[in-house]
Amino acid sequence: MSSIDKIWYTRCPVPTASGLAHNQGWLAEEFQAAGLAVGILQDAGPELAQHHFDHQLLGLFREGGNVPALAARSAGAPTRLIGLTWIEEWQSILVRADSGITGAAGLAGARVALPAWAETRAKSFPRAMALHGTKGALAQGGLTLDDVTFVEVAAPTRPSVGRDAGRDTDGRAFSWPGIAELARGEVDAVYAKGARAAEQAKEIGAVVAVDLDAHPDRRTRVNNGTPRPITVHERLLDEHPDLVVGFLAQTLRAADWAEGNLDRVREILAGETRSGAEAVETAYRGDFHHSLHPDLSRERLDLLRVQKDFLLVHGFLDADVDLDAWVAPEPLELARGRLAAQAAGVGA
Repeated sequence: MSSIDKIWYTRCPVPTASGLAHNQGWLAEEFQAAGLAVGILQDAGPELAQHHFDHQLLGLFREGGNVPALAARSAGAPTRLIGLTWIEEWQSILVRADSGITGAAGLAGARVALPAWAETRAKSFPRAMALHGTKGALAQGGLTLDDVTFVEVAAPTRPSVGRDAGRDTDGRAFSWPGIAELARGEVDAVYAKGARAAEQAKEIGAVVAVDLDAHPDRRTRVNNGTPRPITVHERLLDEHPDLVVGFLAQTLRAADWAEGNLDRVREILAGETRSGAEAVETAYRGDFHHSLHPDLSRERLDLLRVQKDFLLVHGFLDADVDLDAWVAPEPLELARGRLAAQAAGVGA
């Protein structure tokens, strides 16, 4: 922990500008100039991969779900929040085609899948996702969590990030938690998100009862990836702020690039999510590739606060998290300034 000899990067298999920057080789170029190699955390084996959840690694940049990030911070991990992104991810409540449930109000009395607790709060993000996603859907119909019956289902055993994303621990195609139970009639509804879930919904003939992305109020779809935090070890920021600025500059550069390269972005996403092109187009709709830029706006911080409060109430955090103390806005401001200077030809 006394010095940086390598940069580590970890993210979830979803649309992120930092993921695109890595794919384009721009992160490697950035840190090579500082004499540092870039490693993908999950490629280093399970001992290092666990730091995706606890963030106890000095040279780590993490862009991923907010449940592990908030859980780590609440447990005392020395991290700082340097950016937030918001990408619509086909958040849906799925039902069987013959269920008769055609909207949020129809969920009253339904049996809803709820993944079991994992070995840690941070790794229990599938449970948190299902619970908050269901809450958001029910709110659209004037209902609450008390108006449904939760049925506990097996939590996924797959790695959640990295090169094995989309596979369980035996290398098989990942099944979204609750999908099998929905197909067997053991539950009436399942919260799902993303390309792989869209693909599996089609495979079993499930239909969307509630499209959370279609609601005008973003608060109804606050969840693990909405908003999605970018975090670093606070010592990395204190001792090597230039590295943090460089990471963010390449992330912003990739977000700019994505706006004019939708087809290539979708190709990259298909590889990352291990999903077909049709599922990627279903899950990531409209102009999503125009909104990959991280920011720390008051709106996004307020949405993260909604998620933090929900996680605290439902037992996913060890303690409350002071979001204002967690935020470090300076690196993002400097990264924007660096890109603006480069665009004006004033220097690197």
